[in-house]
Amino acid sequence: QVQLVESGGGLVQAGGSLRLSCAASGRTFSIYTMGWFRQAPGKEREFVAAVSWSGGSTYYADSVKGRFTISRDYPKNTVYLQMNSLKPEDTAVYYCNSGRGSPRTYEYDYWGQGTQVTVSS
Repeated sequence: QVQLVESGGGLVQAGGSLRLSCAASGRTFSIYTMGWFRQAPGKEREFVAAVSWSGGSTYYADSVKGRFTISRDYPKNTVYLQMNSLKPEDTAVYYCNSGRGSPRTYEYDYWGQGTQVTVSS
């Protein structure tokens, strides 16, 4: 089992920045990729970004390219999502997950509980 705990969500004005963190514990040796998804009210959960645990290769949704940056701190078993130039449409609950495979096509094994991000206009 892998446990994932997100933090760093909150309320920010449009154009502002937030950094989300996701700390992994448990059988972290089984992690190949970690990623972020988000779900806005009334919408399906959508992919945001992912990073390979060992090599650091990344993959982003088109909607966040150039604004969001995913990174990982291997010794701390933590993945980050730096979100800049935030827009009201970025408002959602953000979920961290981990899984097997490359950032483009990984299979999801574990999910965090989510953290709310609200961007005011």
